[in-house]
Amino acid sequence: MAEKSYLTQAGYKNLKTELTHLKKSARTAVAEKIREARDMGDVLENSVYDSALEEQGYIEGRIGELEEILTNSEIVKKIKGTGIVEIGSTVVVEIGSKKETFTIVGSAEADPIKSIISNESPVGKALLGLKVGDTVEVKTPVFTAKYKVVQIK
Repeated sequence: MAEKSYLTQAGYKNLKTELTHLKKSARTAVAEKIREARDMGDVLENSVYDSALEEQGYIEGRIGELEEILTNSEIVKKIKGTGIVEIGSTVVVEIGSKKETFTIVGSAEADPIKSIISNESPVGKALLGLKVGDTVEVKTPVFTAKYKVVQIK
């Protein structure tokens, strides 16, 4: 049995939309590519056929992954005005003289490049439960830094 994970309502909707697209559009498109590649003749040395099969494998794998995430995830409802960092919160922190903004989400939604971090990441885990004015030291594999919560949205 898979471990329970968390999704925001927006994250659930996005993953559900992706799943629907893969099942309805992508599956059909790749099946057509496979059919066309077979029609070319010998499939043993047909790179178009091999590529289409690879794509089909990716699509089916992603469908399975999304179904598992959606089945085993708890949808977190953000309650406004709690004053506590929780999944779904956008948090402004001071790290030394710099300010950074993070949105904390479940691991399936995380996109660190966009400062959307997982509740399971070192920074996300450390910020959960804090209030404005709280400071926490975060140790990651790359660095150690003190984060001071200055705003919770």
